Amino acid sequence: MRFRQLCIGLVILSGSLSAMTRAAPPAVPYLSITTESSAPSSMLEDGRVVGIATDKIRVVMERAGVTHDITLLPWKRAYAAALQQANGCVYSATRTPEREALFKWIGPTDEAQWVLMGRADRAWRIASLEDARGLRIGTYAGDARDTYLRSRGHIVDTSPHDMLNPPKLLQGRIDLWAASWRAGSDVLARNGWDKQIVPVFVFNRVAVYLACNRAVPDALVKRLNAEFETIERDGTASAIERRYERRATSR
Repeated sequence: MRFRQLCIGLVILSGSLSAMTRAAPPAVPYLSITTESSAPSSMLEDGRVVGIATDKIRVVMERAGVTHDITLLPWKRAYAAALQQANGCVYSATRTPEREALFKWIGPTDEAQWVLMGRADRAWRIASLEDARGLRIGTYAGDARDTYLRSRGHIVDTSPHDMLNPPKLLQGRIDLWAASWRAGSDVLARNGWDKQIVPVFVFNRVAVYLACNRAVPDALVKRLNAEFETIERDGTASAIERRYERRATSR
């Protein structure tokens, strides 16, 4: 009798557990996203990270049903966090051959120009990157432009943070600054450098991405890439870009 009651109890318990399992909602994916201060793509305003790429990423995450947080860090730390955390992603990352196998790529989130910036009080005659050979070019640690210029034999002066380069340029410690630039950037104006620092030569044009840890599921990466394609098609991405471009010109 006791054995029969035990068996009935086990059957009931098994059925209850099965029903609970079926009723449990699927786990909501969560991504820990890092970025650097690089206006107008990513910047801190009133304690919140905003910007062209930032706003696009938030829209895509919301549409895909992905919870996330975005943390602003120096680039080297932001990049390392995405490599080390199984649910980590970093933007705005240039998709280079050296980085290709390190991440899963989502986007592009934005486009940028790599520009040699110089002092406005100097007469510049640079029509190619070769014309800058022998000049000291300011870069920063872990950045793709640093690697790009080094691999081509240019003299680079590496700083821990990109915003250390404009003061170094004005002080004559470097000859040029290798900056990432796009329409709508007001970095020079905000810091009072717009009359002192000017673009000299565009040496590359690149697409930039949200680069995610290799442990992020392929299905999630596919879903997020599909959402990026959607915001390009439906005009959401263009609307975000125009909003920041209008902000820059109104200042």
